[in-house]
Amino acid sequence: MDNTSLLPILGTAAFGLLVIVTLGIVILTLTGWRDRQRREEDRRANR
Repeated sequence: MDNTSLLPILGTAAFGLLVIVTLGIVILTLTGWRDRQRREEDRRANR
Protein backbone atom coordinates (compact mmCIF):
# COMPACT_ATOMS: atom_id res chain seq x y z
CA MET A 1 0.00 0.00 0.00
CA ASP A 2 1.66 3.23 -1.08
CA ASN A 3 0.93 6.79 -0.03
CA THR A 4 -1.28 7.63 -3.01
CA SER A 5 -3.85 4.98 -2.06
CA LEU A 6 -3.77 6.07 1.57
CA LEU A 7 -4.54 9.75 0.91
CA PRO A 8 -8.25 9.34 0.05
CA ILE A 9 -8.79 7.24 3.17
CA LEU A 10 -7.10 9.84 5.37
CA GLY A 11 -8.99 12.64 3.65
CA THR A 12 -12.31 10.91 4.22
CA ALA A 13 -11.45 10.20 7.85
CA ALA A 14 -10.41 13.82 8.42
CA PHE A 15 -13.61 15.09 6.83
CA GLY A 16 -15.70 12.69 8.92
CA LEU A 17 -14.01 13.83 12.13
CA LEU A 18 -14.55 17.46 11.14
CA VAL A 19 -18.26 16.82 10.65
CA ILE A 20 -18.56 14.98 13.97
CA VAL A 21 -16.75 17.71 15.91
CA THR A 22 -18.79 20.44 14.22
CA LEU A 23 -22.07 18.67 15.04
CA GLY A 24 -20.94 18.23 18.64
CA ILE A 25 -20.20 21.94 18.97
CA VAL A 26 -23.57 22.84 17.46
CA ILE A 27 -25.42 20.48 19.81
CA LEU A 28 -23.58 21.81 22.87
CA THR A 29 -24.24 25.40 21.83
CA LEU A 30 -27.94 24.79 21.25
CA THR A 31 -28.43 22.96 24.53
CA GLY A 32 -26.60 25.72 26.40
CA TRP A 33 -28.75 28.36 24.74
CA ARG A 34 -31.97 26.49 25.52
CA ASP A 35 -30.90 25.97 29.14
CA ARG A 36 -30.11 29.66 29.51
CA GLN A 37 -33.52 30.56 28.09
CA ARG A 38 -35.25 28.24 30.56
CA ARG A 39 -33.32 29.70 33.50
CA GLU A 40 -34.28 33.23 32.46
CA GLU A 41 -37.94 32.21 32.14
CA ASP A 42 -37.85 30.60 35.59
CA ARG A 43 -36.23 33.69 37.05
CA ARG A 44 -38.94 35.92 35.53
CA ALA A 45 -41.72 33.63 36.76
CA ASN A 46 -40.38 33.52 40.33
CA ARG A 47 -40.22 37.30 40.80
